[in-house]
Amino acid sequence: MKASEASLIRFLQQQDTQFIIPVYQRNYDWTKPQCEQLLNDIRRVGSNDDLDSHFIGSIVYIHDGVYSSSSTHSLTIIDGQQRLTTITLIWVVLYRKAKELNNERLSNEIFKKYLVNEFLEDDGKLKLRPTVNNDKALQYLINGGDAEKYYEFSRVVENFKYFKRQVNEENFEIIRKGIEKLIFVDISLERDKDNPQMIFESLNSTGRELSQADLIRNYILMGLQPKHQNKIYDKYWREIETLATKNETKVSMVSDFIRDFLTLKLRDIPNKNKVYQKFKDKYRFDHLGSSEDAFMRLEDTMAEVKKFAQYYNKLINPEKEVNREIKEQIRLINNLEINVSYPFILEVYNDYSEGQIDKEILLEVLRLIQSFAWRRFVVGLPTSSLNKIFMRLYEEVDRSDYVSSICRSLLRVKSGLRFPNDDETINALRFKDVNGMSMRKKRYLLERLENYENKEPVQIENNPDITIEHIFPQKPDPQWKTSLGEKEYNEIKEKYLHRIGNLTLSGNNGALGNKPFIEKRDLQEKGYKASGLFLNKHLKSLNKWDVSAIEKRFDILADRFKKIWQYPSLPIDESDKNEEIIEYKPRQKESFTKAENKDFGKVPTQRDFIKDVFKKHNGNKEETIKDYARLEEEGTVQRKNNSHKLSSMDYAKALYNDGINKGWLK
Repeated sequence: MKASEASLIRFLQQQDTQFIIPVYQRNYDWTKPQCEQLLNDIRRVGSNDDLDSHFIGSIVYIHDGVYSSSSTHSLTIIDGQQRLTTITLIWVVLYRKAKELNNERLSNEIFKKYLVNEFLEDDGKLKLRPTVNNDKALQYLINGGDAEKYYEFSRVVENFKYFKRQVNEENFEIIRKGIEKLIFVDISLERDKDNPQMIFESLNSTGRELSQADLIRNYILMGLQPKHQNKIYDKYWREIETLATKNETKVSMVSDFIRDFLTLKLRDIPNKNKVYQKFKDKYRFDHLGSSEDAFMRLEDTMAEVKKFAQYYNKLINPEKEVNREIKEQIRLINNLEINVSYPFILEVYNDYSEGQIDKEILLEVLRLIQSFAWRRFVVGLPTSSLNKIFMRLYEEVDRSDYVSSICRSLLRVKSGLRFPNDDETINALRFKDVNGMSMRKKRYLLERLENYENKEPVQIENNPDITIEHIFPQKPDPQWKTSLGEKEYNEIKEKYLHRIGNLTLSGNNGALGNKPFIEKRDLQEKGYKASGLFLNKHLKSLNKWDVSAIEKRFDILADRFKKIWQYPSLPIDESDKNEEIIEYKPRQKESFTKAENKDFGKVPTQRDFIKDVFKKHNGNKEETIKDYARLEEEGTVQRKNNSHKLSSMDYAKALYNDGINKGWLK
């Protein structure tokens, strides 16, 4: 490896030289803030004669001529492609501006020195060769193409348009002088002597923002021969990147997908910042060598990753699923925001895709996931442990009794991991502040209540015409108090206002407003009587909206709730259930509820309880904290109000439960 300070324009002026961006590099992704910062630096140094230079970082490359013809000196860029591409775009803008100003001498100089190799043809012509899509866009711009008419979205084109707006006749020379003052650290590697992968990783560890997917792509492709590199990229990795992108937002989810894929493979959930390392540990591609057999093993692995990426594509883009019923269930799962279920769903999807289960079983599983997660949310159980449940749930699948085996697995768990039954769930729903939920969850609840067994379902998501309405308004007209009486008026306002019994959907929320109930019911063409929604059906026949009416409507909705989010009707042997975590509630500041246990006995005070548990845990504070962290991760205990402070009582209660269940507390 050789490193030295160098002038950027001299680096770019090298004759018969191409700067190759290999396929394993991440895409060009600089946006306006990065471009603006670089341009500001160029302007500053270009307009100040007292400044001799401006440092832009390092450019790391490998001397290797195998990527192009033997007449071309090829430098494979390992680090620095974002800056090289951006500065090339500025040169393209300056070149086109010089032509516009009829400065033929200057336009030719820029074109021949910084954009092309004058005496080379075809593939060797352009100095900078980005990856495929960016390469096409760059050639289009150098050839004078209209950026506004480019056929697809391209960050190269977008940034060109930004620089084109910034460069004018007045600042042209300032910008050109500024670029000429740019310097960098030139780091040259030799393929046979240096380890590009290790250098790439060390560069990333110094703060450069590379995603886990960027590192994985680099790891898979960097060590391959060019022909294998292009094949793996074109046939597998590029497809994976496309499949793991959200169509609506164009956000790449590749890192998340690989994390889910590793979860189902390892039965362990990688830390978000350790996905690359876990992938390396699982798949040792750096030891494959160059044999065809080794390449075939790599292809087999990438084929499997791509297969699961095809399922993942449907999870993040439900519209890609061709079956209407499956598409709808995936959409609903996404509205519930339970992405932690993805590793499990991917495996079930694989069974469906390979014909091991039919569509009805897949639908049952998707509905079961919703019932389990939504009931837990309504009851207020912690979500922190759901990922661990779904991580191993597929191991419980009995192919001869597919859905029932999953149900039994979920029903066996008690305590904070439990599947809430009807009584617990409906009791929690009765008092739930539904209005306090996120908008997505509110709409999920009301949409499913509305559309259950509806042959003509109402589109609620992304429909501004349908909104959530309080039947008893949040700011009621004074006539409400007159008709209800002060006591009942206050009771509804204080207790029932945001509960599900008082909420509905309406396409005429603005028209209904704060009006008294009878006016809201009878409003011509817009009132409850004119509504075709199920949620307003019961309201049509009512003459009064009081506590009794709200409770009656809740009972109707509760019955519907139990049909939608069903609790599995399977007999479970109580002895087969996991141990329940015991919870304690102090009666007074120092007194503590009695714990009847044959090993532990009576606990009279919090202080004694804490002292005894810590003593039985060998009094090792460091180990106690580690154990608490483990219990918290398992979901058996939670920090109150997400506080980072944990009291001795919190530790002691968790350790007591753990000790009783696992036998170390005697």
